[in-house]
Amino acid sequence: MQLSIVIPAFNEARLIQQTLQSVATSVAANTKPGFTSEVIVVDNNSSDNTADLARAAGARVVFEPINQIGRARNAGATQATGDWLLFLDADSLLSPELLADILRVMESGKYVGCGSTLRMDDLPWWANLTLQLWTTTSVFCRWAAGALVVCRRDAFQAVGGFDHELYALDEIRLSKQLKQWGRQRGLQFTILTRHPLETSSRKISLYSSREIAAQIFRIFFLPKKTLQDKKHLSVWYDGRR
Repeated sequence: MQLSIVIPAFNEARLIQQTLQSVATSVAANTKPGFTSEVIVVDNNSSDNTADLARAAGARVVFEPINQIGRARNAGATQATGDWLLFLDADSLLSPELLADILRVMESGKYVGCGSTLRMDDLPWWANLTLQLWTTTSVFCRWAAGALVVCRRDAFQAVGGFDHELYALDEIRLSKQLKQWGRQRGLQFTILTRHPLETSSRKISLYSSREIAAQIFRIFFLPKKTLQDKKHLSVWYDGRR
């Protein structure tokens, strides 16, 4: 059983080393016979030294020139050799406990994939409430957060991977497609809750509550127009770091 860990990264020089160290620590803690892994960082046209730092940390680096999260993830998946894929955001920290839960999902033979609940530290009340609402929705609907998506490689290929028409929230569409593919084969898609993924709350610091609220409302009321044009998705694509 081989796991390919794919990390899309756009100007992540500040955090990529910490993320890769968390991956290395988690993999080392879960070493077992028959389990192998690889780490692929997708440099999504960065203007900083993200790629150099990733190579120095031992990751394989793939270049994707079009700045789009889904394309970066798909570019990494194309180069992956594992029978399972784990997509991890470059501002998130994988823990040994969460990886152990993921490996149990993989080994059980009952699942097409999984996501995880999230943990963000030092959130203001409105951001914490938003995270709680998302967590409830994610678990109930079995929609993975983009920070962590795990799935069988054959299923990923069969459904066409991440949708290139979407510049955000493509993980929700992929979750729906994986669930449908899995149902046809008696497999489940689940959201892991015991060990939430630690992910950065930097957007809460970089953007005002008004900016974030405006982004959410635009997605809610004009989803197609917003999600298919990154000019309307500043929280994802304006480059603040």
